[in-house]
Amino acid sequence: MAVSSAVDTKNKPSVWKVFIDNVIHLPWTWRITIIYLTFMLFMPIVAMFLKASTEPPAKFWEIATNELALATYNVTFLTSLFAAAVNGIFGTLIAWVLVRYDFPFKRIIDATVDLPFALPTSVAGLTLATVYSDNGWIGSLLAPLGIRVSFTRLGVGVAMIFISLPFVVRTVQPVLQEMEIEIEEAAWSLGASQWQTFTKVILPPLFPTILTGVALGFSRAVGEYGSTVIIASNTPFKDLIAPVLIFQRLEQYDYSGATVIGVVLLSISLVLLIAINLLQAWARRYDNR
Repeated sequence: MAVSSAVDTKNKPSVWKVFIDNVIHLPWTWRITIIYLTFMLFMPIVAMFLKASTEPPAKFWEIATNELALATYNVTFLTSLFAAAVNGIFGTLIAWVLVRYDFPFKRIIDATVDLPFALPTSVAGLTLATVYSDNGWIGSLLAPLGIRVSFTRLGVGVAMIFISLPFVVRTVQPVLQEMEIEIEEAAWSLGASQWQTFTKVILPPLFPTILTGVALGFSRAVGEYGSTVIIASNTPFKDLIAPVLIFQRLEQYDYSGATVIGVVLLSISLVLLIAINLLQAWARRYDNR
């Protein structure tokens, strides 16, 4: 029995071979998708985790939870959530105006929304730092009120709002275009106010889409580097964000430390995105009842 079991184990194909055989028999669209995702997404992520795993657990924990790292997590994630929430409100409002109203220069304004996609982030950071400085067009108006934007944590939030705005607008816009105005008119004819129509008729089917845009904007804000590094002072425990800390570690040839912080950043972002997706699924089930 033992010999037979040993022979069966020896002749049993490996998991990798079974995987390859299954991939070979898949349609070509599946094969291209798996190969592309493997090389462009999965392998870099696995390589980063493997690099971080070279550190002993105690050392990994020490790097990931030192005071400076915790401070950068605080600035990065809380500011990104703030920026995503702001864009969730104002991005939805902008999408509503672009869909429901006709006005002069509408196409120009609509195209301008995509500017953060095309504009180099370093140029965006330089522009924002200049405009929001104490002598800038907007900063000079805020300075007498005691509000400083450039080279502060607020400036980091402004940069994150700027670069993540299109994600909310472009996610919500097509859904609004497909919504039937007749449903709103029916609600009005039944005596509903504009606020009741918005909260009871428009918002429920739109809410999962807004969450999607907020999640995309949040993800973009967490990984932003080019604009925030210019508009912030990059002072530790003040407005230093995790991507900048990673770059500083790389400049110091601390590759393991940079990788550990990158893994923590990736893990927290992944958990938050999964939570947002679960919330979206819950919202869809609630709407279907």
